[in-house]
Amino acid sequence: MKETLSKWLLLALFMASALPAAEVTQANPYTINTVRVLSIKGAIGPATSDYITRAIHAAQNEPNTLILLQMDTPGGLDKSMRDIIQVILDSAVPVATYVTPQGARAASAGTYILYASHIAAMAPATNLGAATPVQIGAPGMPSPTQKPNPENQDSQEDQEIAPTTDKDGLSTLERKQMNDAMAYIRGLAELHGRNVEWAEQAVRSAQSLTASDALSKKVVDIVAENTDDLLQQINGRTVSVKGKQIILQVEQPVLDYVEPDWRNQFLATITDPNVAYILMLIGIYGLILEFYNPGMGVPGITGAICLLIALYAFQVLPISYTGMGLIILGIALMVAEAFAPSFGVLGIGGVISFIFGSVILMDTELPAYQIALPLIAALGVVSLLILVVVARMLMRVRQQKTVSGVAAMIGDYVEVAEYDQGHGKVWLHGELWNARANQPPIPGPRGRVLNVAGLALEA
Repeated sequence: MKETLSKWLLLALFMASALPAAEVTQANPYTINTVRVLSIKGAIGPATSDYITRAIHAAQNEPNTLILLQMDTPGGLDKSMRDIIQVILDSAVPVATYVTPQGARAASAGTYILYASHIAAMAPATNLGAATPVQIGAPGMPSPTQKPNPENQDSQEDQEIAPTTDKDGLSTLERKQMNDAMAYIRGLAELHGRNVEWAEQAVRSAQSLTASDALSKKVVDIVAENTDDLLQQINGRTVSVKGKQIILQVEQPVLDYVEPDWRNQFLATITDPNVAYILMLIGIYGLILEFYNPGMGVPGITGAICLLIALYAFQVLPISYTGMGLIILGIALMVAEAFAPSFGVLGIGGVISFIFGSVILMDTELPAYQIALPLIAALGVVSLLILVVVARMLMRVRQQKTVSGVAAMIGDYVEVAEYDQGHGKVWLHGELWNARANQPPIPGPRGRVLNVAGLALEA
């Protein structure tokens, strides 16, 4: 009897000690009075990362706030994507990512951001996925992921390089990138209890899902018609923010739309590859013009400013240093053609180097971060025309008569002032010169300069 009573007492003490722990792990209510609405539209780059990071940091000291990312993106740069995800994971306020409007997408980098958010939502007729890392290389070059064609006569040669690829045709570098991306999105899926298997397929096989399929596969949490519908559906939902469980309570919140400020707009402008490319050319040509004619000031100052801004933009863009080297080499050869004419050899070589360097300048296959080919073609044609004009000007200068120095006197007419036994004085350009002549001239008539010997003219 005593042993039974002791067991019951121990059990009661254990249950009493466990009650505080249960209360500690219980989710706390989180009242949402303000919804800070941010927009991700277009490719994700440094400007997008700066805009999202600064807005989320600013909301950390504002209680009862929900960050809502309205997203429509084809993807973007890996570094910018990771910066956004890090600030979301470190946020003390909940972050909801909403793929909207209808017809929008959260492809590639957008899928990772959706998985990292505390709440993942989509509008009808939207899609996500295709999160395979894009090959890093020059645009238009063949991808090493392509498998050899067994019907190709050169298939034997292709198989000879098999040690550098695996059975899927991936190189060692691509396999490392693939595994890193899968581990990254797998960790994000596990953090918020979303579909891990499909996340891996989105990376491995570039699979995509519609909004309804994503909801049924537990890839996203909500499919909402609009923002009001989204806020109604998240009311009462429990989410984990920095390891703490909170219950969202939406009470007629105020929607605060945060637009990019002038700093973000300026960063977005200069990090456009086409703008950065033009700034670089203006900077280089401005400095060349200043060095060619020192003291002008304006070309040098303008060139230095443009070049520094371009270098900053290239620092945050996926630039190919090979392409940059070819561009600089091409410009150097074109300038050399102007100073040391080679009948077009240096100039044409410079134009070719300039065009090839421009094509491979951006080391990515993302269309949003490539330089437009029409722009490259236009600048290449302009450079070639400038080269032709400079060459024609140099040829005309070579054919013109010398206008200064001793050589300019040869062939000029002089007037004889006096003459005595082969020596005399003549007038030339208003100056009186000593002169020698083989035949005695008559004072007054004109003669021609045949040679200049020291300070004497031979006529």
